[in-house]
Amino acid sequence: MAGVLRVFGKIGQLLGLGLPVVAVVLQLGNAISASRMLAMLLSAVCCFWIGRLVEGYAGPAS
Repeated sequence: MAGVLRVFGKIGQLLGLGLPVVAVVLQLGNAISASRMLAMLLSAVCCFWIGRLVEGYAGPAS
């Protein structure tokens, strides 16, 4: 179970790191508005934070 939580946490962190890149590229291409980009950035921070909490809850790697 701890291995699954650790993987889930890592995926959340990677999603949190990848979303800002996508948001900036979409904003530069005028595909989304600035407020939508900020919402994506906020959700990226939340994804990363939740992923870190889940990974920490899984315990140390053995």
